[in-house]
Amino acid sequence: MLRRTFMAAVLAGTALVSAPAYADNHGGMDIVDTAVNAGSFETLVAAVQAAGLVETLKGEGPFTVFAPTDEAFAALPEGTVDDLLKPENKDTLTSILTYHVVPGKVMSGDLSDGMMAATVQGSEVTVKTDPAVMVDDASVTQADIEASNGVIHVIDKVIMPK
Repeated sequence: MLRRTFMAAVLAGTALVSAPAYADNHGGMDIVDTAVNAGSFETLVAAVQAAGLVETLKGEGPFTVFAPTDEAFAALPEGTVDDLLKPENKDTLTSILTYHVVPGKVMSGDLSDGMMAATVQGSEVTVKTDPAVMVDDASVTQADIEASNGVIHVIDKVIMPK
C-alpha cells in the first residue's frame, strides 16, 4: 500500500512541471489533481492510473515527488512507455514510479550536496546541489511546487532504480 502511494505521487508530480502558476499550494489541490490540472503531464498521469496509484497519491501523505515531464518520458527508447503501460508490466511500472517518490515533504532548502534519500520503492536516490540541483542524473527544472499532501520537484529525465 505504501509503495503504491509513493508511486502515484511520483506520477502525479510530473504533471506539474510546466505549471509555475501552481506553485502556491494549488488552492488545496492534492498531488494528483495538481498534475491533472497542469495539463502538460499526460504521460505521468496515465502511468499513475495504469499502476493503480491514484488513490494513494490523493491520500494524506505527505509525499515528495520528483516528477518527470512528458518530454522526459518521450526521451525514453521508442516503445518503452507503451510497454510499461501494459497490465502485465504493472509491477515494473510501479517500481519505477515509486522510485520517484520520497516519504515526507522535502523542500529544496532541505537538500544538501551528496545526500541520499530513501524512496518508496526501497532504493535511494542521490541528490546533488552543486553546481546544479540533480536527483541521480536528472536535473531539477522547477522546485517546491506545493500540494495539499506534499511537494513536487520537476525533473528532466525519468530516473530508474538501480
